[in-house]
Amino acid sequence: MRNFFIINPVAGKGNYQKEIAKQLEGQEVYYTHHAGEASEISARIAQKTDDKIRIFCCGGEGTVFEVLNGIAGKENVELGIVPCGTANDFLRGFGKREDFLDIKEQIEGTAIDIDLIKAGDKYSFNSCSVGLDAIVCQNVSKFKRWPLVSDRMAYTLSLIYSFLGKLSLKLNIEVNDKTITRDCLFAVAANAPWYGGGYMPAPAASPFDGIMNYTIIRSVPRLKILSLLNVYKKGEHIGRDFCESGETQQMTVWSDKPMPINMDGEIFTADRITFTLIKKGVRIVLPQKVYQKIEKSL
Repeated sequence: MRNFFIINPVAGKGNYQKEIAKQLEGQEVYYTHHAGEASEISARIAQKTDDKIRIFCCGGEGTVFEVLNGIAGKENVELGIVPCGTANDFLRGFGKREDFLDIKEQIEGTAIDIDLIKAGDKYSFNSCSVGLDAIVCQNVSKFKRWPLVSDRMAYTLSLIYSFLGKLSLKLNIEVNDKTITRDCLFAVAANAPWYGGGYMPAPAASPFDGIMNYTIIRSVPRLKILSLLNVYKKGEHIGRDFCESGETQQMTVWSDKPMPINMDGEIFTADRITFTLIKKGVRIVLPQKVYQKIEKSL
């Protein structure tokens, strides 16, 4: 099988790319130079052939998001992830970063089907959200550039920073044939448990189960938000009186005003959005050691 590698040289402050590049002698390698280029490169590669190929994305979640959307709908393409970003939340359920940095293991890996979330014409691996959550994600990049700031710390600093602005939105949410109208901090549609450098909005979410999990956080007093931060971080908000959660295949959210929308850390704006689960939407490559760890749960 033919392998291609797309490297974002600045993802995660460039801490891993040089070591990865040393393992790629004889491979077909492309480097990105601007936002959106990973999507352009992956789409161009995917359109050239109907043979089975693998495209390995060496970058952070933004780069992975671009590559995923570049190959969407191409059944002959399998996607590998070599985590060079700061958070890499989607892979937390599979193993440690180090498990994915051995290129030989990646090339010899096993591909598995996983679910996706579709919103408009975009696809998401991990989670999508509307409201304060999306604003926090948007501001995280400001703090990731600070020296010695970890992924989780950047999310926490962004949350505190965003806390100074308008917090809640009046959202209309249609899920499982029921319409909910609430003043909300945010609403999340999740395909996996973690985001934001280790926060857990949907502890039960899995990319293998054909189910999309949702979490709706109602508006709470401003001073109470910070006291609940650790609760949310650990996924212990489920079942609390300010939280509505469950399982679905589709969730539509709309508002009278434009809403900030997060898809795997990428931010968009709309006044209406529908999140739809796409079962077995893409095949991802897992290094053999990782595959063996999770094989029984598939």
